[in-house]
Amino acid sequence: MVQILDEAQKQLLLDRMKRRATGLLVHAAAVFAVARIFEPRYPWLGYIRATAEAAMVGGLADWYAVTALYRHPHANPIPHTAIIPARKDRVGNNLGNFIQRNFLSRDVIAARLQALHVAENLARWLADPQNARLIARKAATGLASAAHVLREDDVQALIDRAVERRLRSTRVAPLAGKLLSVITENDRHQELLDGAIKLIARAVTENQEVLRDKIEKESPWWVPGVVDDKIHQKIVGAIERTLREVSADDQHPLRQRFDTVLHDYIERLQNSPEVIERVETLKHEILDAAVIRRFSASLWTDAKDALTRFAENPDAYAPGTIERALNAFGEAVLADPVLLAKVDGVIADVALALVERYQGEVAQLISQTVAGWDPQATSRRIELAIGKDLQFIRINGTLVGGLAGLALYSLSKFMAAP
Repeated sequence: MVQILDEAQKQLLLDRMKRRATGLLVHAAAVFAVARIFEPRYPWLGYIRATAEAAMVGGLADWYAVTALYRHPHANPIPHTAIIPARKDRVGNNLGNFIQRNFLSRDVIAARLQALHVAENLARWLADPQNARLIARKAATGLASAAHVLREDDVQALIDRAVERRLRSTRVAPLAGKLLSVITENDRHQELLDGAIKLIARAVTENQEVLRDKIEKESPWWVPGVVDDKIHQKIVGAIERTLREVSADDQHPLRQRFDTVLHDYIERLQNSPEVIERVETLKHEILDAAVIRRFSASLWTDAKDALTRFAENPDAYAPGTIERALNAFGEAVLADPVLLAKVDGVIADVALALVERYQGEVAQLISQTVAGWDPQATSRRIELAIGKDLQFIRINGTLVGGLAGLALYSLSKFMAAP
């Protein structure tokens, strides 16, 4: 990981590199002076003097070049110096355009997303139950905090308006008719009838004593108990026999009658103005009932209390629906390469759409931000960012200049030799 330095640390490193580059230049000057003094006595010092002399020239030239980027050397307004402060706005424009073309281009983002395998990493992360629980905890904590900020009356009024407006504006009868039409497709409603038959048969079997007592109470006092028992047996036997016949015969008249009544009711729910109006009237009566008002009032209170309890002690609750859904989604994506590719495609499409939509604005933001900076402050920021590395130019200039001077001096001596 790259260490992020503050301005003080950057300034310390910059000053240190400046001292090294300047020290090398001073050292070359001292060597030049000593060699120049003793060269008449020791001619071989000419090689050292030429090396030091060229090193001085190279070091001074590169000092001038580096300094001219940020300021006027020795405060002299020499043309084409203090380049960064003078051309700050152009630098900002070029920087914004450079980032737009080379970092926010469609090809660069697409290649980077493909290499990151975002869908696979995200799915693997979600498949971990601890991560799914972490998401649920953070969401619950955020919602609980927001819930305590909201006013009870405002939220209750919002719930009332939203629920009541939606229910009152929805015509229930046609919707119920469509739902029943779906249920009756492929005779699925017969399965419901079979279930109802079993429930009725069980109810009759389990409540025979109740039926016997009811018959005895309703019959005249002078009717003997034996007759009541016969009546009870006849009724119970007829019901059980009829239920068995209906259950065993797919073409039983009662089944056909059930089909006819149900389809007729579905038709009237969707097309009969009288039935639709009766259902709407019943709906409004239910909505106006006090119990519905109390239920609506309890929605927000119960939801807020549940969020608060979960946020305060999430470990006390078993994994919830959201956590299980996140786990299932992660596992499903990992197990399905086709789905994994689709999720990657969706992520890439969204990212590329955002890049194409806002890359121009990003470049403009960079350009405007740099344009708003003070010229001297801009120069200082850039120098702190890259100035330490540019001091190597001065060091290299001194060393390369010295080597070039040595090579030229040696060549001149070789050519002058008889």
